[in-house]
Amino acid sequence: MTQQVPSTEPELAGVRNFRDVGGLPTVDGRRIRHGRLFRSGHLAHATREDAAFLASLGLHTIFDFRNAADRKLDGLDVELPGVRNVNLPLSDPAHGVEFWKMVREGDLGRLRSLLADGKGADRMINSYRSIITDRTAEHSQVLRALAEDSVPALMHCAAGKDRAGLSVAVTLLAVGVERDAIVTDYLQSNATHRRYKVRRSNTSPDAYSPEVMELLSPLFDARAEYLAAAFDTIEGTWGGVDTYLREGLKLTPEVREQLRARLLD
Repeated sequence: MTQQVPSTEPELAGVRNFRDVGGLPTVDGRRIRHGRLFRSGHLAHATREDAAFLASLGLHTIFDFRNAADRKLDGLDVELPGVRNVNLPLSDPAHGVEFWKMVREGDLGRLRSLLADGKGADRMINSYRSIITDRTAEHSQVLRALAEDSVPALMHCAAGKDRAGLSVAVTLLAVGVERDAIVTDYLQSNATHRRYKVRRSNTSPDAYSPEVMELLSPLFDARAEYLAAAFDTIEGTWGGVDTYLREGLKLTPEVREQLRARLLD
């Protein structure tokens, strides 16, 4: 069942799931500095007013974790003056193309076969696990960039929930944010106004039937079990966060300390 978390962030007209990650507490009593790290869904449909707001944040870098298929579907991000845009796909360009075509078409029979009886949640859990194990180079690149000069930064994918959610979570782990606070921030993506709007190619009533929407819900929910699977994968593969950061992401103590200096009060 979707866990609803109230939101206090301003609602943007064409950008879903935007928020400042500032204020989250670390285990040693510090906090993420406001105005340093933001997260959202894609920026392709940003209105003029949205773009003006984003430009006012003083962003240095936007990390776009969408793959080529995502960018073809939704479009490229709006360009913001003086902001560096880094496209760093966290999923294969061909992965899931046919699957998401089926989702957009609302094909009930195929959706039942692939998502019913817990298979939708299992699909998400496996995706979270594979991003942790297979995308260490990309996460390392992001954290090194943040430590060097790339803040204030905004991280996004399509919905701002999964690929961006994991990248934000990894960043927060690296600077010592409390695990419960990371989960709480992640679950904010469940707020109704934050959820990704699927561009459906089939407008028939069946494509929007209660059963179809229920089958699709695991794909569009932020569930604590998904993030827990990522954390468990770090523990099971590397034995803990410190070893994951040191051996998996190849981060030196100096880089981690610089990252903390960039992001923490």
